[in-house]
Amino acid sequence: MSDDRPWEHSRRRPAQPRDSATPARGAGSGRPHFGRPERPALKLQTTTLWYYPSQQYSDAPMGIPGYAGATPAWVVWNLLQRYTREGDLVVDPFCGGGTTLDVARSLKRRGLGYDLQPQRPDIFRADARQLPLEDGKVDFVFMDPPYSTHLEYSGEEECIGELDAFDGSYFEALDAVLGEVDRVLKDRRYFALFVSDTWKKTKGFVPIGARLSGMCEARGFRAVDQMAVVRGNRKLEKPNFHKAAEEGNFYLRGFNHLLVWKKERESARKSGGR
Repeated sequence: MSDDRPWEHSRRRPAQPRDSATPARGAGSGRPHFGRPERPALKLQTTTLWYYPSQQYSDAPMGIPGYAGATPAWVVWNLLQRYTREGDLVVDPFCGGGTTLDVARSLKRRGLGYDLQPQRPDIFRADARQLPLEDGKVDFVFMDPPYSTHLEYSGEEECIGELDAFDGSYFEALDAVLGEVDRVLKDRRYFALFVSDTWKKTKGFVPIGARLSGMCEARGFRAVDQMAVVRGNRKLEKPNFHKAAEEGNFYLRGFNHLLVWKKERESARKSGGR
């Protein structure tokens, strides 16, 4: 995922896709060099620090090519390999360019995607706080929600991307989304939340990942694990950004949080079920 301001990282859906970038290992610079290297063979990530040098993992693109704010396809692939089975129903309530749907179908899972700004015919228009799904119908939920208000969204009042993370209304909206996840997800199944923190020069820092983690726990989900996913953004290679961070005593957003949770009702915990 990429944006134009790495220190104000957020998920966006502008009308016109912006440039995306893929990171490669730099030589001698101490930082990743962003280019278009050959993609290595895809395999499961086995540590809590996730890295792959491309948004895509095959020549057949997953999601709309060049779509701004797209979730890295290899992240979704890793999650579905670990937490789903063939035939499972996978839902993405912030579906964007459809990456989750394409990865799910490539792995013989069923995919359903929702968004307030559907970009494809197979993505349905719906608010993530009110999904048109039956209770306990879904096997896995993946969410890559907006990370505050740093880029233009739909402009629609109900859009979560129009809510500032420095305002309580943003977290109230995402708590409502978590309530929908709890409602539609089957018991003893998993969901993943892919988010980044935010920083604004005039306002400071908001630990979105930590705040959402606490909200998930408060709703009774069981934490499975948390990963740091290295961001791919060529802007991070620009010396002027790093100079500004040093002089301004702030940090550039170098990773995304990937939080994995399991829905477990009390009966399941008492029986020792997994």
